[in-house]
Order: sequence, then C-alpha cells, then structure tokens
Amino acid sequence: MYSLKPEVLSSWEELGRLLLADEFLETPSTGAPYDKSHVSSRILDEVLPIFTQQDYQIRMLVEGLAQLIYKATIKGPNDLAVSYFVPYSTWKLSGQTWQMLFHQGTSCEPFDVFSNNVQ
Repeated sequence: MYSLKPEVLSSWEELGRLLLADEFLETPSTGAPYDKSHVSSRILDEVLPIFTQQDYQIRMLVEGLAQLIYKATIKGPNDLAVSYFVPYSTWKLSGQTWQMLFHQGTSCEPFDVFSNNVQ
C-alpha cells in the first residue's frame, strides 16, 4: 500500500496525484473533519510518524468504488507509546488510479505486528 510510504506522505504532489481525490474528507480522532486543502496546508511541516499496516480487507461497494479496512499502528516522533487502530477508507477509480475519498481510523486493542510491514 503506497499511501503510508514517506515519499508519498511528504510530497503534496504525490498525495494529490496518487492518493487524495478532490472530494477527500478525513474524520480524525478529534471528530473535526478536514479536507484535501487542510492536508496540503500541513503536510510539509509535519515530522512523519512511523506506521505499520497489515491484514487488508477490500470490499467492492459498486464498480469503481471500494472500501479498504486494515490494521495499523502509528508512533509519532515525540510519542512514547504506539497507538493501534483500524483504518477504514473509501476509494474511487479515477481513470487508471485509485484515489481516497474518505478516511477514518478507529482505535483498537493492541495486536501482534508482523515485523516486515513497518513503513
């Protein structure tokens, strides 16, 4: 999954082209949703966290629209502990590229992390 790779997360051009649809909306744990323009305003100033991701499930909702569910961890540069969550995202096929329309991560209990999936 390319979305959590540092070369994508740290580049607004790559995020815009590869990942985020113009209609993108994310609901973070604070509950205050933000859109593609909010992501672009903060992406270059962020120190990237370390992510893991595994156990992917893909559901086709209709042709050209899919839901991705997986397990993930995140550890920010100043965090002492790792956070565990289950991200849910909706993706649309735009030409030849899948782009994310919506994303939300739900906290979950800790799980065993496969050692080869650190991003």
